[in-house]
Amino acid sequence: MSSSLKNISVTNFVLMGLIEIESFGYVCAVLALAIFSVTLLMTSMIVYVTWTEKSLHEPMYILICIMVMNVMFGNASYFPKLAIDLLSGCSTISLTGCLCQSFCIELYGTYEIFTFTTMAYDRYLAVGHPLRYHTLMTNFTTQTISLALYIFNVVIVTVGILLTLRLTFCGVNINNVYCEAMSLQALVCNDITITVIYRTILTLFISIGCLLVIMYCYIRTVVICLKLSAESSQKAIHTLMTHILAFSIYIVTLLFLNFRYSLSTGPISTKVDIIIPLIGTGIATSVNPLIYGMRTKALREKIVCNLYKIVGKSKE
Repeated sequence: MSSSLKNISVTNFVLMGLIEIESFGYVCAVLALAIFSVTLLMTSMIVYVTWTEKSLHEPMYILICIMVMNVMFGNASYFPKLAIDLLSGCSTISLTGCLCQSFCIELYGTYEIFTFTTMAYDRYLAVGHPLRYHTLMTNFTTQTISLALYIFNVVIVTVGILLTLRLTFCGVNINNVYCEAMSLQALVCNDITITVIYRTILTLFISIGCLLVIMYCYIRTVVICLKLSAESSQKAIHTLMTHILAFSIYIVTLLFLNFRYSLSTGPISTKVDIIIPLIGTGIATSVNPLIYGMRTKALREKIVCNLYKIVGKSKE
């Protein structure tokens, strides 16, 4: 490797995706702000009713609250900047800004799958061990597990970002509308073996471990539901299907986003790198509050009740 490559110091990157969509940038910006606003509204309502209604002070609703807050965190790390960049015509991002955005998006993604795992385990205990459930899964236990997992995710994502920070970048063009680790790795000109090994082992450990736990809990829960009375079984399966629907959308969009790296060559690669993140990230960071807000009966009723109160006060 030549010394000229070693001495390159990149401080700013160009998000090529923003340049590609600048012709209809205002439309995308309006859509981004609309999605962000709707998600913020739904998340705020879910958090508010969960916090204020004592009947919702249960592990399942606490976990739903934590999940939608994490979704909002992922949403906030993506849509506002996208809208601002499109409206201002800015297509560059600093190295610091790039790493911060990458950190936020990665933290959202890794914590999401751990939250799904905790929710699957919670539903398994609720259906499989109803008499011991309130002893095994208390509110304090739920909050402790969630906090411990969050700290763990902050640590592992921070290590990944620090490994990326030590790399030397020879390119500045990122074929995306936002910054994330895989796009940055494509611009590195020195040895990235340690970074690749770390991310690969971590991804396999998290993906396989969480998926095995989730599949076991869901299968066991379904088997137990089949043995319950019709009414109890219907209620349990409805709740379970809500979780499965949200988890399925998360997994599909995750695969959807990762699939683009297998299409990183050829004349369609730039378009693919732009369209897939726009659609995939938009879905991944938006739908869960809507799913849980609409399909969870207790939450839906409390949200509707609070909206009626707000509308009633506004008319007085």
